[in-house]
Amino acid sequence: MRLLLVRHGQTPSNLKHLLDTAEPGPGLTALGQEQAAALPGALASERIDALYASTLVRTQLTAAPLAAATGLEVRIRAGIRELTAGDLEMRGDEEAAHTYMHTAFAWSEGDVRLRMPGGENGAEALARFDAVVAEAQEGGARTAVMVSHGAAIRMWVAARADNVDVAYAAQHPLANTGVVVLSGAPDQGWRALLWEGESLGPRPVTPGPNDPTGSTVTPFSPGE
Repeated sequence: MRLLLVRHGQTPSNLKHLLDTAEPGPGLTALGQEQAAALPGALASERIDALYASTLVRTQLTAAPLAAATGLEVRIRAGIRELTAGDLEMRGDEEAAHTYMHTAFAWSEGDVRLRMPGGENGAEALARFDAVVAEAQEGGARTAVMVSHGAAIRMWVAARADNVDVAYAAQHPLANTGVVVLSGAPDQGWRALLWEGESLGPRPVTPGPNDPTGSTVTPFSPGE
């Protein structure tokens, strides 16, 4: 199966550098709407069989133009929602961002019993994302697009793709409507074919600090 993991368009919380992971979450900025509108053109060469979005509003708004262009129903699944920030929710300080992303990447390295402060652990986060991917595979999709979230995508790819390790995922950002393309199957493993960290649509005219879930994690030492 060909799997395209697309990050949602820009939100007001992204601009404020906030860990905003609770449901239903914010909508899109004007730029985020333009980014979503650009997805059908950017993915026009893909023969998409299944389209998924998380239970957060921003992914559904991002997926809507692609659904309209392809005629596909958007399948809403909680399994591909953002990693829950727990006690770090709506914080924008460096300490919170460090704890959040280093916890997420610790899960990718196998420390799945580690729990986000006041939130889920790695086993729970990986299992829910795995379940949606397995559903797409079992449904016969040859190419599936999942509109998800920065930390969730980077964590899952670093954990599941044979050719992407934590150091790579941590050092490579994933901007709004950036995409990671993989090939494989749940029972055979995954290989990343493309990590497009920049937006598939328009980019901010004046780039500012990215939100914690999509920006480079520095410094990062595996096992920290």
